[in-house]
Amino acid sequence: MLSFPPARILLTLALALAAAVVCLALRTPLPWMIGPLVATALLSIAGAPTDSSRRLRNAGQWTLGAALGLYFTPQVTALVTGLWWAIALGVVWALFGGWLYRVHAPHLPDVPAPVLRATSYFSGAIGAASEMTLLAEREHARTDLVAASHSLRLVIVTVIIPFALQFSGLHGLDLLPPAVRAVDAQGLALFAALTGLGALAMDRLGRANPWFMGALLVSMGLAMAGITLSAVPQVLLNAAQLVIGVSLGVRFRPGFLHTAPRWLGSVAMGTLVLLAVCALFAVGLSRATGLHWVTMVLSSAPGGIAEMSITAKVLQLGVPVVTAFQVCRLIAVLLLVAPMYRWVYPRDASAG
Repeated sequence: MLSFPPARILLTLALALAAAVVCLALRTPLPWMIGPLVATALLSIAGAPTDSSRRLRNAGQWTLGAALGLYFTPQVTALVTGLWWAIALGVVWALFGGWLYRVHAPHLPDVPAPVLRATSYFSGAIGAASEMTLLAEREHARTDLVAASHSLRLVIVTVIIPFALQFSGLHGLDLLPPAVRAVDAQGLALFAALTGLGALAMDRLGRANPWFMGALLVSMGLAMAGITLSAVPQVLLNAAQLVIGVSLGVRFRPGFLHTAPRWLGSVAMGTLVLLAVCALFAVGLSRATGLHWVTMVLSSAPGGIAEMSITAKVLQLGVPVVTAFQVCRLIAVLLLVAPMYRWVYPRDASAG
């Protein structure tokens, strides 16, 4: 029975829902995402038959993208546009690479230096895991280590930051609400259709994170134009967080901890160091922009767009600023990380 994919997906969703309910009772931050993520990851490592649905994950990203775009009112857009220089600094900061190579080189003596450099470079690039793994494969890197590094980094960041922010009491800082808060049935249907078309268009064009980015861009366009169709019901936002948490958790399998343990240990330590350095960078950026440093922490954090943006939304910590920083960073990384590798390591690239 459990060898049948739909059965595994339903079982995983049921367990994830139970974990979310427990987290709600415990009043943990982001219970609908962190609960399913942690529970699914632990069960997956233990060998449980967990599985996730790509269609549900896409629907979750579509929902979150549509909801986040509602914050981009003309007033907010003017604020974010005025921060172009800070966003550019954030992009430059994200493109900083090489730290993984210095940390991991002594630990993998059996891996040829060119392969290790490519593996470390694409593991350290702060971008979408699937895209970084694909780029790493083109440069003949160890794709298993690249994928493992991104999965572990994303989980660490997604768990640590919300807990730290909630228990510090630093939340509820948003002064500008989304463009619309009321749910209208007819408006919601039209809103879903328009954002869905945007997601499908991005998917057909082969863009990264198409279901999130397509829905986000359409929703942003409507908000900027002052068109208010409907808010996104909270139940859909909760469901979206749950399926995204599950999609992250199922990346971990029984053999995960046996995949170069010293490498994973170094990735974990490197992620903690990177978080601390990003926090210092965020404080400096906060003083330069006048925005709260917590908003800047989420904007520069080495996490995913959906994860950091939904953290900002749930804790009310500058949603449009965080979203704008994260989106621009992803686009820049996807466009520049491969050319930069060939520039930094021309011999390795030409040999590959």
